[in-house]
Amino acid sequence: MKLITAIIREPQLDQVRESLIASGITRITVSRVSGHGAQRKEEIYRGKRIVPNLIPKIRIDIAVNEDFVNPTIDAIVVAARSHNGMDGEIGDGKIFVTPLEQVVRIRTGERGGEAI
Repeated sequence: MKLITAIIREPQLDQVRESLIASGITRITVSRVSGHGAQRKEEIYRGKRIVPNLIPKIRIDIAVNEDFVNPTIDAIVVAARSHNGMDGEIGDGKIFVTPLEQVVRIRTGERGGEAI
């Protein structure tokens, strides 16, 4: 079992969600987060150039069984990548894949892959 965490641009959420559903992944958790990495978004305020410290993003968490890891990653990459060339743009986001030791469904008490 793996926990896939994706940080994407806010406008890409609907496209990513539709891409995940088309790939058979329907159970996701979505959170609004702020952060910064290599992306710089400059604004002009009262004639001065300002670089905000934190940029709004979307965090998607998906718990999957081993068979769904690559289809989930592929669905997110295709939908979240900017379409300005094959390489996308700085700020398109990141995907983190971490081991998931245990999952328990509270309602039934199921554990492991069955609980996902």
